[in-house]
Formats: sequence, C-alpha cells, structure tokens
Amino acid sequence: MITVFRHILILFIAAFLLSACTQTQLPTPLGNSANSYGDSDSNFIPNGMEGDNWGNELETRDTDSGFQNDNSYNGRPILSGLFDPVYFGFDSTSIAATERAKLQQAAKYLSTNPSAGVLLEGHCDWYGTAEYNLALGDQRANSARDYLSTLGISNDRIETLSKGSLESTGGLSKDQSVQDRRVKILILK
Repeated sequence: MITVFRHILILFIAAFLLSACTQTQLPTPLGNSANSYGDSDSNFIPNGMEGDNWGNELETRDTDSGFQNDNSYNGRPILSGLFDPVYFGFDSTSIAATERAKLQQAAKYLSTNPSAGVLLEGHCDWYGTAEYNLALGDQRANSARDYLSTLGISNDRIETLSKGSLESTGGLSKDQSVQDRRVKILILK
C-alpha cells in the first residue's frame, strides 16, 4: 500500500514539474505600458530617481567613436551586403563547417584589399536576458574574429561589436528565430 502511494505521489510531482517546464513566457508587446512591477503608469520612475536628478549622470558621447547614423563605424564608412551573415545554432558560439566559407570569402576580400577592415557584428535571438544576449553576441563576434585570424587576417583590421538581441524579432520559436542568431560581416573602408 505504501509503495502504491509512493508511486502515485512521484507521478503527481513529476506531472506538476513537467507542466511548469512547458510554459513559455512571451515577450511584452511594444506599446504595453504595464511594467514589471505591475504598475500601469507609463511614467514610472524607480524610487530615489524622482525629479530632475535621474538624468544628471548621463555622459555626452564622443561623436567620432562607435556607430553613427551616417552608416559609419569609428569614422570609417561601412559597406554592407557584400557577404552573407554567419549563422549560429541556438545558444552556440561555434561556427559550423557550412558557415566557414562565408568567413573565407571575407578573408579573401580583405587579403586583396589591404586598406579595408572588417566589423563583425554579433546578434542573438530574443531568448534570454539582454545582458546574456549582449555577452553571447560578443562571443559570436569573437569566434568569427578568431577564425579570420587563423586565415591570416591581422587582428588590428578586425573590429567586433555585439548587438545582442536589440534587432531580434520577439515571439518566434527557436527554429523560426535562426535568422537572428548571426554575425554580420561588414567591410570598413
């Protein structure tokens, strides 16, 4: 009798735990003013940040570094669309053998254009936290950089940047969001 009760209890606990694992939290749709604190006020300001003091710690960006709205990076014009992106598996930084030809083409271009550089822009899908995805995008860009280095491209010609999940499409399944797990190969003139 105790053995039967124990088996029923184990099955009940397993069913409860498995049902909790199958639920997926969808991203909050844009335009929804409810925040994570359950407050529907779209002007929510965290405690201690009321008034004008919350913006005083912002620093002015140097307009000559990083991305610019004029399609340049660190003052160098960007040529996009010359190479297909390198795609990655879910939560992976490994470059598949089928994707290496794209980096080999970029290395060949860089070898014949010694004044050009390359910007490797790491991207992720919407799964995971923003911080995790920024780190994963950085690791993907660094994997591509390391591969280009093995092909003879000097590291001083390679720039990396992580966009994380900033440009991903939310709500897609893991199979559907494969296009978001990539490193874009952008040529710097």
